[in-house]
Amino acid sequence: MFASLLIANRGEIARRIERTARRMGIATVAVYSDADAGAAHVREADRAVRIGPPPASESYLVGERIIAAAKETAAEAIHPGYGFLSENADFAEAVIAADLIWIGPPPAAMRAMGLKDAAKRLMAEAGVPVTPGYLGEDQEPAVLAREAERIGWPVMIKAVAGGGGRGMRRVDGKDAFAEALASARREAAAAFGDDRVLLEKAIERPRHIEVQVFGDQAGNVVHLFERDCSLQRRRQKVIEEAPAPGMNAVVRAAVCDAAVRAAKAVAYEGAGTVEFIADASEGLLADRVWFMEMNTRLQVEHPVTEAITGLDLVEWQLRVAAGETLPASWDWLDINGHAVEARLYAEDPASGFLPSSGQLKFFFPPEGVRVDGAVEAGDQVTPYYDAMIAKLVTHAPTREAAIEQLTKACASVQVWPIKTNAGFLAKVLNEPAFRLGDVDTGFVEGRPELAAKPTPDAQLRQTAAITRLQVSAPFENRSPWMRLTGFRTNAEAATKVTLVCDGETYTVDPRAPTPPPGRRYHGRAIGLGDHVVVFDEGWAYDFTDPRTGGASEVTGGDGAVLAPMPGKIVAVSVGQGDAVTKGAPLVTLEAMKMEHMLTAPFDGTVAEVTAEVGQQVSEGVLLARVEAAS
Repeated sequence: MFASLLIANRGEIARRIERTARRMGIATVAVYSDADAGAAHVREADRAVRIGPPPASESYLVGERIIAAAKETAAEAIHPGYGFLSENADFAEAVIAADLIWIGPPPAAMRAMGLKDAAKRLMAEAGVPVTPGYLGEDQEPAVLAREAERIGWPVMIKAVAGGGGRGMRRVDGKDAFAEALASARREAAAAFGDDRVLLEKAIERPRHIEVQVFGDQAGNVVHLFERDCSLQRRRQKVIEEAPAPGMNAVVRAAVCDAAVRAAKAVAYEGAGTVEFIADASEGLLADRVWFMEMNTRLQVEHPVTEAITGLDLVEWQLRVAAGETLPASWDWLDINGHAVEARLYAEDPASGFLPSSGQLKFFFPPEGVRVDGAVEAGDQVTPYYDAMIAKLVTHAPTREAAIEQLTKACASVQVWPIKTNAGFLAKVLNEPAFRLGDVDTGFVEGRPELAAKPTPDAQLRQTAAITRLQVSAPFENRSPWMRLTGFRTNAEAATKVTLVCDGETYTVDPRAPTPPPGRRYHGRAIGLGDHVVVFDEGWAYDFTDPRTGGASEVTGGDGAVLAPMPGKIVAVSVGQGDAVTKGAPLVTLEAMKMEHMLTAPFDGTVAEVTAEVGQQVSEGVLLARVEAAS
């Protein structure tokens, strides 16, 4: 086993790898951009090396700097984590050429699976079932539109070099195809430097089933059962679980055997995931599951497989890379209970899931569950990288128990002032259909009400008012005159507190009898400067004094559309004088690895457009202004 390891990544996965390496007695080297100079993964490594400015294209994606950092620190191996350079065959070759150990599959296997069209042709030759579609080289829009008609609507547009849902669009009819194709190509080019796409028949009730595989240098390949990753939003996974609900032994054998054949077809080594799409309209059937792609790296959701198998997948990555062979037999391995994982993102579900960035002043993760965190309280959540700040994982003897534990964990998350999707996750996990395992990849987007933040009820408002008085008590208690409630004959007999939350003004009598909540209340209230923040069911309710105001909104009441975060303008859909309806696309901003469409706040006319394609903008910059229809 090698003695030192450089981790060519950041955040949660870097810390995850550091934990296993530390347990195995392997020294770790972190790399960081200027934006991550004080990050947790840097603090926890044995050594750390700066590799450039904040943009990933100038730091984490510059292979030469990472290899130079390994040489500078005498690291013997490089682990790429996931994302960034983890599936870049050129980088893997450069690592090997530099006489360093590459923690990953051979570059040839990465290339074979790196392009979705070529991979599907290879899988078909290996006897792995593939989804009907178009894998041709001709990328002319007219040709693609014609092929989409041939396949039949709906179709999926997918980036050939894609992954993580980027460069992927579902199109339900020909009228929407051209715009969806252009958007998918922009996103693919920005994420992968390759705007080529393929087309697939869209499955009406698709489930996303994936199989964890492992290969060694001796040619052995095994599977570690399946995961269900069907709960997604914008093709990004939200909640994952293992094993897949409704999976019987016959279907499991068919899917897992196909995954092993797929890995053997490319002489795979290390950890990988073979992804399948299943038509769940009649349940999971062996002949209704098709190969989709292979991720030639560790997956974000690997903890659920670790939970049900008892294995440390990072440890096995390191052992295989060091030349160890897999056990001669894994017959002893079986599925132990059920595990569920939720991805905690820095984003605001109530505002179209816009990412949230800034200092994490208050972060209280749940207890009693596995928390793979990217940050700690006081850290910065930057706009330059993925918005995931933690993964919450539960494991129990039954699916029902694991889900119940995770629901409570998400509901107990306390984060401020960064907005998170914790409340949204708790609502998803509480959905009766999800509890029954009746899911598909359209589950979340077919229930937009899950993203709605509940209005603070009477108990929350009174809790905020009482806390506000307690926070201001030291000042008020300086003089006895400040405490004489109703001293004047014409004064009210009790103090009332006026607070603003989410744009609504509330006047509350904190001394009134506590209103019946109609539910068990597990919230917590804290005073933070001019703010009283009440946490309840995963949501953070920020109450402020109306005289001091609150945070600025993405869209002002005057129709001003502001940049919600730093980013790059990739599309401007309107011009000055255009008539628009509420929700019509105005400007598309690329930030945190995703495109974010900013829309008209109401019906009206575009009075001003300041955004230009290619422009880099800061948070709060005016992009457009809409005047309400008279």
